[in-house]
Amino acid sequence: MPSDPYENHDAALPEPVREHLGKQLRSTYNAEAGKPDYLGDPVLPAEFTPQLRRLESRLKAHDTGREAVEDVVNNILRELPPRP
Repeated sequence: MPSDPYENHDAALPEPVREHLGKQLRSTYNAEAGKPDYLGDPVLPAEFTPQLRRLESRLKAHDTGREAVEDVVNNILRELPPRP
């Protein structure tokens, strides 16, 4: 519970502060990152590998499901009689 009921804890940081913190975070992240294997390689820490694999499998499942629904809808639409 906030000590001051009028204090806004959801307020965003001012733009200059966010930019400064973002630059510091990027420089720290880039300093700790390894060399990329190829140009454009994102070079993510190994700790992210399980989350990335889960995300990739979810995206693949989403795309497969979307394609299946699209095929079914197209088949249904083809079977409908033409509009007068």
